[in-house]
Amino acid sequence: MTSTSTRTTISAAAHLTDEQIEALGAELDEIRAEVVSSLGEADARYINRVIAVQRALEMGGRGALIFSLFPPAWFAGTAALSVAKILDNMEIGHNVLHGQWDWMRDPKIHSTTWEWDHATPAEAWKKTHNYEHHTFTNVRGRDRDLGYTIMRITPEQEWKPSNLFQPLTNFGLSLIFEWGIALYDLELDKVKDGTKPWPQAKEELKTFWRKSRKQLAKDYLLFPLLSGPGFLHTAAANLTANVVRNVWSHAVIFCGHFPDGTETFEEERLDGETKGEWYVRQMLGSANLSGGKLFHIMTGNLSHQIEHHLFPDIPSNRYAEIAPKVREICGRYGLTYTTGSLPRQYGKVLRKIARLAFPGGGEKAKAPVTELPARRRTPAGPAVRLAG
Repeated sequence: MTSTSTRTTISAAAHLTDEQIEALGAELDEIRAEVVSSLGEADARYINRVIAVQRALEMGGRGALIFSLFPPAWFAGTAALSVAKILDNMEIGHNVLHGQWDWMRDPKIHSTTWEWDHATPAEAWKKTHNYEHHTFTNVRGRDRDLGYTIMRITPEQEWKPSNLFQPLTNFGLSLIFEWGIALYDLELDKVKDGTKPWPQAKEELKTFWRKSRKQLAKDYLLFPLLSGPGFLHTAAANLTANVVRNVWSHAVIFCGHFPDGTETFEEERLDGETKGEWYVRQMLGSANLSGGKLFHIMTGNLSHQIEHHLFPDIPSNRYAEIAPKVREICGRYGLTYTTGSLPRQYGKVLRKIARLAFPGGGEKAKAPVTELPARRRTPAGPAVRLAG
């Protein structure tokens, strides 16, 4: 039994004219140009300082875990290692691989040379994330990040009986998020449907195995061996740190893409899409998280997901200064700017996943409507959406 929802929603950009969209795009281009022209020593100091802190936390954590038989050392080492793994994954690895720091021309901090503490090989990540996801953001049928191919996260997606279990699937995915992403990046479903040749998949599997066995050996064999009789305690600490990192990154990433207020789009929208239209799609398909400076760093500044999707190769430490300008533009052009706290946004994500586990699954508060053209020639009005 399958069910396809006929419910579509009016896009928040439906009122914009072609001229307004292109004017909006020109304003965003200007913001980008201003930031790029001002990059310099302060930005370089920032990323070098974050890397130094991350490495100190990792060394300190692993050093403490040599004495993991003692509970204080176990807890201190696990906490330090958890934070180190989050920084490596979010603020450093993800952003370095986007090319945000390539302008420094430092071969040690460059998208072509960086490898991260993650099961996914850097090259595979750059293909499926940097290109596919950021090019086709929230376009159904093209952006495979929608539900990570195993969940239904918009009512326009076909319902399958297996979706009944997606709240449990989501929970399990959060625990092993690193490995779920690695398997997703292999795109084995394309082999099954004949759009990806097996020899290519076989080579990618070999690359994945070479990377993943290093990850497994490092966390569950080599470093635990340094603990001697505390081998199992250290292995458990490393497992805990990886789970903490996985749950955190899962929450941040899902809150940036799937809460109420974000839109998905038909594939036909890509036909002849202009730069301005691409900008609008990025803004309406993403959501921000509110918080302080340390919170933003721990999210890899993906708490500024809207700004990241507009300018994925601008250094993440600049998103906070860009955000008020982007928000003002959204208000002036009558576009939603979805933002809220992590607990509130994640609650909405979980609610949506549970709601869409059943056929239909559209929000009860909204009556069925017919999707309007992408733009209607009426004046734009202010409309900034604040989650909660």
